[in-house]
Amino acid sequence: MANNNIGPKRLVVGAHYGLRDWLAQRVTAIVMALYTVLLLVLFLTGSNFSYEGWAGIFAHQWFKMATFAVIVCLLYHAWVGLRDVWMDYVTSNVFVRLVFQVATILWLVACAGYAAQILWRV
Repeated sequence: MANNNIGPKRLVVGAHYGLRDWLAQRVTAIVMALYTVLLLVLFLTGSNFSYEGWAGIFAHQWFKMATFAVIVCLLYHAWVGLRDVWMDYVTSNVFVRLVFQVATILWLVACAGYAAQILWRV
């Protein structure tokens, strides 16, 4: 019997989300890089290197929204990476993997809530 598991007629199994997650990792990384460049420009062109200077930057609503969008990108970026780690390296027990994934989701949601509190407290 011939091996029909190669070429266009091969048996494909899995969740089929590799390209979507790969693209999400790249897009979120670009958003975070652009935000880092923005912060560097604000830092290098600023003259008030104090708490009041940074609070003044973060006082604008658009900057808070941009910062929170970057935090959401960071958390999604972390989720995709950690989920892949759990799926690749926790293979012995599906329940243990599920516990790790749920714990990761809860931790990331808590981080998002804490970040929102910090941003809108300034």
